[in-house]
Order: sequence, then structure tokens, then C-alpha cells
Amino acid sequence: MNNTWFLIVNPIAGNGNFNKHWSEIQQELKLNNIIYKYTKTEYSNHESTLVRQAINKGYRKIISVGGDGTLHHVVNGIMFQDVVNSKEITVAVIPLGTGNDWIKTYNIPKNKKRAVNLIKNENTIFQDIGCLELANTTSYFNNVAGIGYDGYVVSKLNTLKRFGSIAYLLSGIAGLLLYKKTTFNIAINNKFIKTKCLMTLFGICKYSGGGMQLTDFKDSNNGLFDITIAKNLSFWDLLFSIRKLYNGEILKHRKVETHLANSLLITPQNNKYLPYIQADGELIGRGRVRVSIIESALKIVIP
Repeated sequence: MNNTWFLIVNPIAGNGNFNKHWSEIQQELKLNNIIYKYTKTEYSNHESTLVRQAINKGYRKIISVGGDGTLHHVVNGIMFQDVVNSKEITVAVIPLGTGNDWIKTYNIPKNKKRAVNLIKNENTIFQDIGCLELANTTSYFNNVAGIGYDGYVVSKLNTLKRFGSIAYLLSGIAGLLLYKKTTFNIAINNKFIKTKCLMTLFGICKYSGGGMQLTDFKDSNNGLFDITIAKNLSFWDLLFSIRKLYNGEILKHRKVETHLANSLLITPQNNKYLPYIQADGELIGRGRVRVSIIESALKIVIP
């Protein structure tokens, strides 16, 4: 099984055209002489179970067929299994999802023919993985996670996903009218910050929220999070800065500060209103969170 790829396929991805996309993917895999087995997900977070089963059977090469959510759950399955070191697993992506933010950092193409050709070439690097520890759960992330407004937006996003990547922007604008800012106590780099905060983000890769650049990206394999603390930003602050959300200029705003660290602890001061926590666009939970990084945890296929 060392040369056989195992595909975790999300049939909900593809904006309603899954059968067409899946047929094209299988054709490209065959044309490139890629040996593979596959299974389709049947419910939310099924990917995590399926990838652990595949690893138990001896597979060490995994392809995520879907969007950012599919990859998030595949990564969590790999990180939670205890059969082999995660560094021994190779992960590739054939993108089908709504946002596809993770692939943008590495310029992995959405085009199926080109994406499959990358898998055939199997050029790989190692990437760091983040770990979130909440009171009642642990989760891993491969792209960007955060607490506060961004988590609130993710909690409201599902009803808008039919609009594609613009759903993140629509949900974000609506959230600005409803989200109540929380005071955070943030422990980072032996420094304690107490601030009324719109959100705090911690990123490994560059893009989130449908192509926004909300962290000061440095490197996905430097053992450090790119951290953004967006303080008391108002509705008008963001409304007049929409373009800056996508080109990274928002990080120069006087109410935004950035840090580099390999861990941090965020404790909301208001216990009556616990802010949402998201990772890779998936809702994880609410409340206090400890964040740490696992260096070079996963081997990924890139151009």
C-alpha cells in the first residue's frame, strides 16, 4: 500500500456538481497512472474517522477531495491517530470546496488536471500544525484559527455558503451589526495583554475567510504563529477597509497589532458571553483557548 493513494471524498463539495467533478477526477487519476482507493464521507467530520481507518490499514498517502473543511477533518484524523508519526503521512488536495483558502498559500491549482499532475510529481514539504485546547475538546488546524468575531461569522455561515466565496464577506458584514465585542486576557511571549477585542487570529498559512489576508504571513514551517489582535474595530472601520482585508493592508490599522509566537493563551473576561472559536473555517467551540504549534508535523504535496 506504500504507493497507493487513499482518497477521502466529500460528495457535498462542488456546489451541486459533484458527480461531474468526481468523474473528471477519476479520469485524470487513471490517465496519470495513479494507483488509488477511495471512500466518500457520509456525515459531518466523517473524514477524521475514515483517515484513521485508512492509516490503520497501512495507507500513508492521503488525498483530500473537497474544500477547507474536508482538509481540516482529514488533518485532525491524522493528528489524532497513534499508529505512525504524522510526519510519515503525505497529504495532497484536489480542491472542490467553497473557499479553498489553504491552497492559495501554495498556489495549488483548482484545475483538476493540474492538481492531479501535482500529485503524480509528488513534490513535498513539511508544514507546521496548530493545536487548540479548550475546556472540553482538542482540535488541530492547518491554516488559520481564531476567537471572537471570526468565530461568530463561521457560526452563521452555513446558510450563505450557496453564494460561494462571497458568502464569507456577506456573513462578515451581517455579523458586524450583531456581534458584541469581548474583553480578552491574552498571554503571549511572556507578555499579558488585556483589551476589548473584535477578534484574535493565529495563522500558519496566509489566507482565510474567502481570500482575506488577516495575518502577517511569514512561513508555514518556521515553528511560529502569525498572530493578529484586532482590537476595538468598529463597523465603520471595517466597512471602509474592505479592500484592505484582501490585500493585507488592514494589518497597518492603528487598532490592529501583530505578533509572532509558538503559543498563546486567551481567556475571555466575560463568562456570561463566551466567544466562538473557529479553525480553518470550522466551528470548534467557545470560551478559553490555549494554542500551541507542532513543528513540521505533516508532509504536503505542493507545486
